[in-house]
Amino acid sequence: MTRLYVHEVVTRDGFQIEPRFIPTEEKIVLVDRLSETGLHKIEVTSFVSPKAVPALADAEAVMAGIRRHPAVGYVALVANPRGAERAAAARVDEIVLVLSVSESHNRANVRRSTEESFAGFAEIMRALDGTGVKVACGMATTFGCPFEGYQPLDRILRFVDRLVGLGVGSIALADTVGMGDPRQVRDVCSEVRARFPEYEFALHLHNTRGMGLANVLSGLEAGITHYESSLGGLGGCPFAPGATGNVCTEDLVHMLHQMGHDTGVDLDRLIAAARGLPALVGHDVPGQVMKAGKSTDLHPLPPQLR
Repeated sequence: MTRLYVHEVVTRDGFQIEPRFIPTEEKIVLVDRLSETGLHKIEVTSFVSPKAVPALADAEAVMAGIRRHPAVGYVALVANPRGAERAAAARVDEIVLVLSVSESHNRANVRRSTEESFAGFAEIMRALDGTGVKVACGMATTFGCPFEGYQPLDRILRFVDRLVGLGVGSIALADTVGMGDPRQVRDVCSEVRARFPEYEFALHLHNTRGMGLANVLSGLEAGITHYESSLGGLGGCPFAPGATGNVCTEDLVHMLHQMGHDTGVDLDRLIAAARGLPALVGHDVPGQVMKAGKSTDLHPLPPQLR
């Protein structure tokens, strides 16, 4: 039985593109519920310009209001040194930087060249010096860009090497628009782990073309033990045409448990939290297990067959 780690991103990645503002109190309630499920990390919010992401303009208030579980890492995305300082003041455990492997997507997403992003990361690392806040990076478009197509493996490896050199503690290889297929995900992850065997990598997968969980299996084959996902399958990059939601957390955990893996997650509590999402966001969500129930759930025979 392999110990695997699930990182929840719904209140950041999931809520950032919702047309309806989710009230601060409701975000806090959801984070508190998720904190009791056994998740390894929760990406709570982002400390970016409210003009850029108005859905997460309440970052400080949400971080101040949550009840922190000692076994959970509370994470926030930042885009610049000012955001990093705000996140540190809000006592986040870890910040996430964002870098696209694709030059075009990086410009669309953060309005910078990749070289400018790397220079900005060095400033952020200096701003966090002495704070004790961990630093991770989400490497977007690792498995394909909607503007440029598939990215060369040597570019992916070069970016990983530069991030490691900057002192970034972990990297999430992200399939931002769901272009990755199981063979590609296995090959890229295997190569990255072979070059950096002691480093922590996560997979951040989207289910845009229905291959999300299949790609998780490929990640497992390659030895990836950390997975980012979103409750109910919410989310998607606002700067990536056609990008739909993330791999669904409860569907992911259900599959891993059925396969005999240990995630440390209470699936029943997770499903209960997911079933509250449609009312919260005002529409249906993609998750399947929250609708169908677990594979182990049994039902009574119809009366006429008893």
